[in-house]
Amino acid sequence: MDEKTEFKNDDSSNQTQENTEVNLYACDICEKLFTTSNLLSSHKCIHTGKKQYHCDVCGRAFSQSGSLNSHRRTHTGEKPYHCDVCGKNFTRKDNLTTHRRIHTGEKPYHCSECGKAFSELGNLVCHKRIHTGEKPYHCDVCGKGFAEPGNLVTHKRVHTGEKPYHCDICGKSYSGRSNLSTHKRIHTGVKPYKCDICDETFSSRGRLSCHIRIHTGERPYHCDICDKTFSQSGHFSRHKRIHTGETPYHCDICGKTFSESGHFSRHKRIHTGEKPYQCDICSETFSRSDNLTQHKRIHTDEKPYHCDVCGKTFSETGNLASHKCIQTGKKPYHCDTCGKTFSRSADLSTHKRIHTVEKTYECDICEQTFSTMGLLSCHLRIHTGFKPYHCDICDKTFSQSGHFSRHKRIHTGERPYHCDICSETFARRDNLTKHKRIHTEEKP
Repeated sequence: MDEKTEFKNDDSSNQTQENTEVNLYACDICEKLFTTSNLLSSHKCIHTGKKQYHCDVCGRAFSQSGSLNSHRRTHTGEKPYHCDVCGKNFTRKDNLTTHRRIHTGEKPYHCSECGKAFSELGNLVCHKRIHTGEKPYHCDVCGKGFAEPGNLVTHKRVHTGEKPYHCDICGKSYSGRSNLSTHKRIHTGVKPYKCDICDETFSSRGRLSCHIRIHTGERPYHCDICDKTFSQSGHFSRHKRIHTGETPYHCDICGKTFSESGHFSRHKRIHTGEKPYQCDICSETFSRSDNLTQHKRIHTDEKPYHCDVCGKTFSETGNLASHKCIQTGKKPYHCDTCGKTFSRSADLSTHKRIHTVEKTYECDICEQTFSTMGLLSCHLRIHTGFKPYHCDICDKTFSQSGHFSRHKRIHTGERPYHCDICSETFARRDNLTKHKRIHTEEKP
């Protein structure tokens, strides 16, 4: 039988107010108190699992009449609770209460571990899992765990390929609503999140949080295998796959798997031919953003990578690395067929096609085939007449970067190729090759 208690309310500050007695009804399972027996009865349904209130539209059952009333509004569209500040309407009173805190700035829920405050109890519950490491929501496909149910729903779309959120400006689709909201700011230019240290602004809260760690030096993500720490969860997740060997991204066309979503997205463009990155100077398009960045340096002549030995500058990190190998004589890339060594991995890949006779890149105008994409790109300029390399001294233009580099030496007088026998220098590699035959008596 339910316990009935008496509660005496004595206000000693008001001598004329009479003492009152309030009857409270206690739940014999969790000891929660209620002012009426009806409220207690409704509450007990939580423990028994009894759901006596049914929706006559969809058949869904509820343990409390109030929950059924709120649910019915999803069918009727009724939103009886109005915000008196911005006029927004809500189907439930508690949603209005939470919404009002946007205007008041009230954050009544505090984390006992770090003191961070939240406007919603649910956000506090999810936040606490950062400290406990709890991830109660698991993917039934790959077993990955999540601290929030919404993150699990979004993650499952990795496996299904579903992208239900579409940009009405450019048509691009996303698996998560928040990703679409962040994307739309590319079109609007809105960056509502501001760093209070350096005033830099960001289009998403997550990017601001990552940025702040530059100032604080915080690296909260710790690998318990190798002890390496990370400032961003995405970097940590990718790192863990080094240890696990996990490759969760699978191409359903060729079967190739990838450990990173970015690599998977780039790979898919091989099959689709999509080139979403366009140069705003010459309109050439690219399948990768980093290729566009490198290409733009043709127009700007930017060379941000410097050799710390001779001071020579380069537009690409790979070219700098190759240059250093030339200086040191290091040739770390070996052909496993003939044993020939190379200072660049790209040169080795090109060389290997001598053995395989592989020419996979075909010109769609004249059907000539090439062993590398770079050779095909140079060839296409024969058809288009495109000459992107411009000499700012004499205004001469070139279709190939190598021809442009050789031409510039006419103006600079640079002779970078040295004979290691007599020390004579040359502006062109082929001239050095011819010269060496004088010493070797080799006849071509």
